[in-house]
Amino acid sequence: MAHLLVVDDEPRICRFVSRALEGHGHTVETARTGEAALAAVAGRDFALVVLDLVLPGIDGYAVLEQLLSQDSRARVLVLSAVGDVESRVQCLRMGAVDYLPKPFAVAELLARVDARLAERQPRAPLRWLNVGAARLDLQKRVLHEGKRSATLTQREFVLLGHLMRRAGEVCTRDELLADVWGFCFDPGSNVVDVYVGRLRGKLERQYIETVRNVGYCFSA
Repeated sequence: MAHLLVVDDEPRICRFVSRALEGHGHTVETARTGEAALAAVAGRDFALVVLDLVLPGIDGYAVLEQLLSQDSRARVLVLSAVGDVESRVQCLRMGAVDYLPKPFAVAELLARVDARLAERQPRAPLRWLNVGAARLDLQKRVLHEGKRSATLTQREFVLLGHLMRRAGEVCTRDELLADVWGFCFDPGSNVVDVYVGRLRGKLERQYIETVRNVGYCFSA
């Protein structure tokens, strides 16, 4: 749910758009003039402003310009009967995040609003990597397996994460040396085997299978 502002001087359109957005789960405030829109934005934080261009007094272009001059992070979707290419280009260059000409389909408006709101919300980083009963905490570098847990060193963590992301696939020693240790050649070391052995000691079940003369495979 997001807090939105709809700016349109036509009462019927204002009610129609507001009800559609509210029915989609958002809270909506309205403004009928450019002055009212600027006053509303000055006192509140809106996730998105749905703005008509043809307004009494201050027109939509001036509102858009002032909104962005007051807050460069303001997000404005222009919804207007002014649908020529020049107007669309002008608004987008001024900083509008989208432009939908009237008449419009409600489904398209809702889809565009959802898309713009999704852009505004940063996605939370992935916390867990799960394969079978093994759960790797990507923030704390802790391996969980049932009631058992084990803290991993940085290299163990990177190696296990690589194997788990490729679960069911064979990871060659050359691939592991390159992606985990950064070696572009085989230094003739058994470092991969040593670290796989350490991980096996921290896993209750033997998930890491040896593929003879090739590499390793994490199997659930």
